[in-house]
Formats: sequence, structure tokens, C-alpha cells
Amino acid sequence: MTITAEHMATELASQPETWARAIALRDEQALLPASGRKVAIVGCGTSWFMAQAYAALRESGGHGVTDAFAASEAFVNRDYDDIIALTRSGTTSEVLELVGAQRGKTNIIGIVGDTTSPFVNEVDTLIALPFADEQSVVQTRFATTALAFLRASLGEDLTKAVADAEIAVADDLDDDLINAEQYTFLGRGWSVGLAHEAALKMREASQSWTESYPAMEYRHGPISIAAPGRVTWMFGAAPTGIEADVNATGARFVSSDLDPLAELVRAQKLALLRARAKGLNPDLPRNLTRSVILD
Repeated sequence: MTITAEHMATELASQPETWARAIALRDEQALLPASGRKVAIVGCGTSWFMAQAYAALRESGGHGVTDAFAASEAFVNRDYDDIIALTRSGTTSEVLELVGAQRGKTNIIGIVGDTTSPFVNEVDTLIALPFADEQSVVQTRFATTALAFLRASLGEDLTKAVADAEIAVADDLDDDLINAEQYTFLGRGWSVGLAHEAALKMREASQSWTESYPAMEYRHGPISIAAPGRVTWMFGAAPTGIEADVNATGARFVSSDLDPLAELVRAQKLALLRARAKGLNPDLPRNLTRSVILD
């Protein structure tokens, strides 16, 4: 029996609106590190993958050294001018532990969804995105809205990205894609983090077999898993020859001209539809909670 995932479906569909709201927060964007400052950005799970995307965009855009870390594995004693801590719930143990250890040592900028969390009082500068917070355990709009906010702060025009997100929300994904045996997601540069996030969404929501890699690494071994009935999905422009290499295996190659962040919305929708097809509720995924709070 199909179980309706009410929260995830609603939150997923709201992303064009929440992105537009975040893009308009110019005063809040000005609170982020100025160009030339050395920055570490940390998070857990989905937030870590969004951190990877921002770090790649900021540094490649000439704004300064920017490193992304999982909060539990962060090497932040490297003379950073600022630490950005990204967390939807504000209750994740590893993020709170890192922030507590760095208070008074490095300027800490926090980006959070839940403004009632203890995180709010633990950072030097708070950027709140409560309109993007979620009820579903499986994140969709908070992560992408935070990244849209961060991209806008770097001077990007995201008009096309918002329009592409509307296309992604409305897209009808075919049954062969929904029922594939296995999925591998690929990215380049800043979209590598999006590929990792797409794979995580599929695992969380639909208990699916997924992998993710930088696109140029795919042919260094991982392509061996490609076969008929399986999918290789590219975020952004594909490296020359990779589509032909995937097609030669009999696997399906998926890509589009959408902004890669909007392409992530398509992958989120696939995770939702696949979960429903399997009778799962991605609002309550197996073995997961909204926030990891350790004893």
C-alpha cells in the first residue's frame, strides 16, 4: 500500500518560493565572510554536502580559501578568519561540540532553520532561515535554500535557478527511472556535493542502492557497476565522452540543462516517488531521526 509522504512532498514543492525568499535577504548575506577572508564551513550529513558546494564556489570564484568539513572531522585550527556552521535543527551534537570548542577563538557564523534551538546562542553571528525549516526527517528545502542563499551572497544571479526549480518540481519522471535497480550520481566542481546529496536522499527516503563520485573519477573503477537497468545521473555539464561510455554499458545516462541545484530537486522528487512505489514513508525513514543527538 502506498503511504503518502505529506511533509516531504509539500516541502519539496515549496523550493522555488523559499529560494526566492533567501536570495532576497541581502542584509543577511552581508553578514557572511567578505572576499579575501579564510573560511571553514562545517555541517553534518546533508549540511556537509551543501558546505562542499559552497566551498568550491567561493574559492573557485576568487573569494578566498574556503574549506568544507564534516563537523566531526573538522581541522579548524588552521588560522581561519571565520567558521560557518550550517545546521537545520541547531541540535546536532557534533556541530554544537565544535562551536563550543571554537567560541572565543574564531569568529563563528551560524546558519540555522530552527530558531528555538540552543545553537542560536552559541554563535557570534546568526543567520536564521526559519521559513525553510522542515517537518520531514528527510531534508529537501532547507539544504537547497541555504545553498541558494550562499550562492546569492557570492554575487550569482539565480533567476534561472529558481525558474529551473519550478520545472523540476513539475517534472514527470518515468517508471523506468523510478524503478531502476541502482543509481550513481556524478558532479564536477561545486556539483560534486550535490551528487553526494542526491545519493543520500535516495538512500534515506527509499532505501535504494546509490553511489556518488566526482565525474572524472567515475571511469577509474566505479563505472564497473553500470549495467542495463541501472542509472548514471550527471549534475551539470558532463565530461567529454562519459555519456558514450555509460551508454556502452547498457546503463541509462541522465542529465539536463537545468541549474545543478534544480537538478537536485529532480533527484529529490525521484526519491519521493520511489519511496511511495515501495510503500515507504520518507517522512519517517528507517533508523533515522530529524537530528543526531549523542549522549
